[in-house]
Amino acid sequence: MAQEIMRGIFITFEGPEGSGKSTHSKEICSDLIKDGYDVLHTREPGGSVLGEKIREILLAKDSIPLSKEAELLLFEVDRAEHVNEVIKPAIDQKKIVLCDRFNTATFAYQGYGLGMDLEAIKRVDDIATSGTSPDLTILLDLDVQKGLERAGSKGSPDRMEKRNIDFHNRVRQGYLEIAKKNPDKIKRVSVAENKEDTYKKVKMIINDFIEQYKRK
Repeated sequence: MAQEIMRGIFITFEGPEGSGKSTHSKEICSDLIKDGYDVLHTREPGGSVLGEKIREILLAKDSIPLSKEAELLLFEVDRAEHVNEVIKPAIDQKKIVLCDRFNTATFAYQGYGLGMDLEAIKRVDDIATSGTSPDLTILLDLDVQKGLERAGSKGSPDRMEKRNIDFHNRVRQGYLEIAKKNPDKIKRVSVAENKEDTYKKVKMIINDFIEQYKRK
C-alpha cells in the first residue's frame, strides 16, 4: 500500500571509510520501497551526470594530482549540480531522498582531515547547497583501522582510502565533533561486528523519524 508523507524528507549517511554507508543506505531504500514509500537513493560524489564525471577525478585510483583547494571546489561543484538536478526536485515531489554522503563529509574530510578553514568551507558550501540541508543524518561510526581494512578488502584503494591513518583519525574525530554539536539532526550509530545488528539500529531511527511526517 502506498504511503503518503506530508513533505519530502532528506536523509544522509555519513561515516569513515568502510563504515557501511552504501550497504545500509541501499538496504533501507529497498525496505522503504517495499513499505510503500516513494524513495530516491543517490550518492556523493556523483548522483548527477556531471557528478559522475567529477567522481572519476576525485576518487581516481591512479590519482590525478589535486591541491586541497581544487579538491574542495570539485566536491562543491558536484554538490551544486546534484542539489539542483536531483535532490531538490525529488524533495519537491515529496519523495524520501537517501544520500550516501553529503556536506557533513566535506567538513570532516576537507575541514578536519586536510585542515582547511571551516568557515571558508561553509561559505562555499552555502552557495552549492542553496539552503538544502539534511533533515536527518545517520553517522556510522567505527574504529578507523577496522574501517580501512574493510574498505581494502573490496579492491584497490581510491584517493581517500590511500591517505595515511592520521588523516583518517582526524576525519573520524571531525565527524564526532560535528555530531556532538548537532545532536537533534545527527544520530551516531556504532557499527557492530554483525551487519544485521547495525542495520536494525539504523532502520529503527529512520522509521521513527519518518513516522512524524506520515499522513494519518
